[in-house]
Amino acid sequence: MRAVNGPTDHVVVVGAGLAGLSAALHLLGAGRRVTVVERDDVPGGRAGRLDLDGYPFDTGPTVLTMPELVDEALGAVGETLADRLDLLPVDPAYRARFADGSTLDVHADADAMEAEVRRFAGPREAAGYRALRTWLTDLYRVERDAFLGANFDSPLDLLTPELAKLAALGGFSRLAPAIGRFLRDERLRRVFSFQSLYAGVPPKRALAAYAVIAYMDTIAGVYHPRGGMRALPDALAAAARDAGADLRFGTRVAWLERIGSRVKAVRTAQGERIPCDAVVLTPDLPVSYRLLGHRPRRPLPVTWSPSAVVLHAGTRRRWPELAHHTIFFGRAWDRTFTELTRRGTLMSDPSLLVTAAPDQGLFVLAPVPNLRTGRIDWDRVGPAYRDEVVGTLEARGLTGLDASIEVERLVTPHDWAGMGLAAGTPFSAAHTFAQTGPFRPRNLLSGVDNAVLAGCGTTPGVGVPPVLISGRLAAQRITGVTGATRGRRVAARPARGR
Repeated sequence: MRAVNGPTDHVVVVGAGLAGLSAALHLLGAGRRVTVVERDDVPGGRAGRLDLDGYPFDTGPTVLTMPELVDEALGAVGETLADRLDLLPVDPAYRARFADGSTLDVHADADAMEAEVRRFAGPREAAGYRALRTWLTDLYRVERDAFLGANFDSPLDLLTPELAKLAALGGFSRLAPAIGRFLRDERLRRVFSFQSLYAGVPPKRALAAYAVIAYMDTIAGVYHPRGGMRALPDALAAAARDAGADLRFGTRVAWLERIGSRVKAVRTAQGERIPCDAVVLTPDLPVSYRLLGHRPRRPLPVTWSPSAVVLHAGTRRRWPELAHHTIFFGRAWDRTFTELTRRGTLMSDPSLLVTAAPDQGLFVLAPVPNLRTGRIDWDRVGPAYRDEVVGTLEARGLTGLDASIEVERLVTPHDWAGMGLAAGTPFSAAHTFAQTGPFRPRNLLSGVDNAVLAGCGTTPGVGVPPVLISGRLAAQRITGVTGATRGRRVAARPARGR
């Protein structure tokens, strides 16, 4: 593994999102002095927060999977997840509602899920689910350290025994057919393959290796921190501060002072100069490249994931149809992916995600094309599309939704772009084959000796678990430590009284 050359005593981490905080904790644990510079007034980055007239909202991820990665980051400074967070299990992990009126609850517990599949689709599909569960678990075990948790210096680093195991498991086939080997029911196939859209690729085109996301969501367990997802970056930031990190919020980075191939200092918009021996950059890729004056040497331009329209809706009303996460599937499936990723048009028969987290308003997410794929005037189209999405949900069972909304905010790709996110998408670079593993934008750049990238645009990729891993991988590039250190498995703590 290549590592940063020269002294690394003082590291400046740009960005206090989950990747930056993970990097900071791992660096602190390795004895480095760490300064974290964050443009916002609070930690979190894309794991953001919004408060509207008494309604709190998570504006990014709304649940936590693989909490042992949080425990690992906290463990670097001698703490545990239980010291900082109350995790509540989310069951069902998802509720899927289909256009034919059927409903499926997705449980992490094997027996409960097998019984639910049997009720929903019969004994043959229940047996298929058991076989699928075994395959997903085997896939995760192979990918965990050798692929998800590894720094790559070249594609040759893939040539390990785990590569052969992954190939034997069918990881380099396509996701939709791979799921179809186990399940015949088209509705069930959707439930275990739609997650590839998080990675920016339709199930028919995604590598089967990305079924590992379904493992995280449907087998490893889903959790919600008491107080919302904002409690996670708050906890990581507090642990970093207590371990000696200098956290500077409300501080925007203007430029990086370089001498030759080394970054010597971080310059802020307030005119401050922060000397450093190394820097970890967590903004979106184009922003990090601009700060470094770096032009990536890629034979093809980056392909960006689809974007999303999000409606934060404050309402006191609750619908029994809603679980923490409810997916309202339309009748169309393959056609909607073509519309999103190739035609650049809105879904003609949308599938929508509604999050009804405890003590929060509703979070409604509609996948839409990113700004590179779809030339949509969101200032004009956004309000009309908001009405279409709400009308669709009312037609699918959430009667009276529109009239019940007391306060709201609509977020469109235009808004994501205003936050500095490339192509107006919060999901960064798509996980195409050419942007996976060692082919994904690297976290260590040629021509810059002491700068490392972290976050969803680099390895291993998009999602809360990958960005936490990316912080550890960035820290390893600086410290020269190799190998993954896994925290112990974390069970949700019993809920305490309020």
